[in-house]
Amino acid sequence: MSAVLSIPAEPYAFDLVPAKCALLIIDMQRDFIEPGGFGEMLGNDVSQLRRTIEPNRLLLAAWRMKGLSVIHTREGHRPDLADLPPAKKIRGRSATCIGDPGPMGRILVRGEEGHDIIPELYPLATEPVIDKPGKGAFWATDLHAILQNRGITQLIVTGVTTEVCVNTTVREANDRGYDCLVPADCVGSYFPEFHEMGLKMIKAQGGIFGWVGDSKSIIAALG
Repeated sequence: MSAVLSIPAEPYAFDLVPAKCALLIIDMQRDFIEPGGFGEMLGNDVSQLRRTIEPNRLLLAAWRMKGLSVIHTREGHRPDLADLPPAKKIRGRSATCIGDPGPMGRILVRGEEGHDIIPELYPLATEPVIDKPGKGAFWATDLHAILQNRGITQLIVTGVTTEVCVNTTVREANDRGYDCLVPADCVGSYFPEFHEMGLKMIKAQGGIFGWVGDSKSIIAALG
């Protein structure tokens, strides 16, 4: 699809070129989203994140139907934790840290049950999965190379959480020259006020980091 599609958004309409745009789904992992996972173990209300599953599922289905680029990310570390900075491991002074046994295996360790993506949005074999050791999807990953190789200049960024990994990734993408549209119903935070402010930061000052819209408008434009 080489046509330009005008998507209602803030601070102004987003000119979507599907052939040059990838759907980037951030960290929709079991430990963050499912009841009984690490996120809930820390006392968070996972329903705040689970509300994003259905909008993401519908957008992903529409995007796949058009044969467009889809990329998924997972936050996590090597089993030997060689890529885990000490400052990240001890932050929060929690009794349970990254790498420790959790409800779904070792916490934020690649290959563990809780580290994997939820079944509702599970990647196809043809869809790259970016395993990132940090908050942003570009740092210490090959995401930028994949996007360049595919001629991608735009991103629709969804997933969790709004103020942390989504916001960090959008900022990284902006610095690398990508235009980002964030559908508000497809991103979420354990803290509603952080979700709201995270979106405001993206679209502030004429879209300093990107655009904010909704999934229904994107699906409608795709036809």
